[in-house]
Amino acid sequence: EVQLVESGGGLVQAGGSLLLSCAASGIMLDDYAIGWFRQAPGKEREAVSCISSSDGSTVYAEFVKGRFTISADYARNTAYLQMNSLKPEDTAVYYCAVARSDEVVLFNLWATPNYWGQGTQVTVSS
Repeated sequence: EVQLVESGGGLVQAGGSLLLSCAASGIMLDDYAIGWFRQAPGKEREAVSCISSSDGSTVYAEFVKGRFTISADYARNTAYLQMNSLKPEDTAVYYCAVARSDEVVLFNLWATPNYWGQGTQVTVSS
């Protein structure tokens, strides 16, 4: 059984930081592009950042550039999203997803991801 399990969400004050993790089982993350997405109440899901397992290329949404960093530890089969300088508008459920594609295809959801995690809630208070 394939599982992507996100963790690290929580309540943080504006300006604070969180480190989200996405632990994979049943698959090897280095076979996939890995992405983080988020969905706020009443809003559509949006891409946050994606990374290529083949060359480490990354893509970020404009609204997180300079604040968030995506990474992956393939030995631990875990991906991360370091979130700094958090803002109230970053409040959302954050999901990880993987796809047998490149990071740009995953970011734009031009192909359906192979697997999604269940999400972790991030709440940023003002």
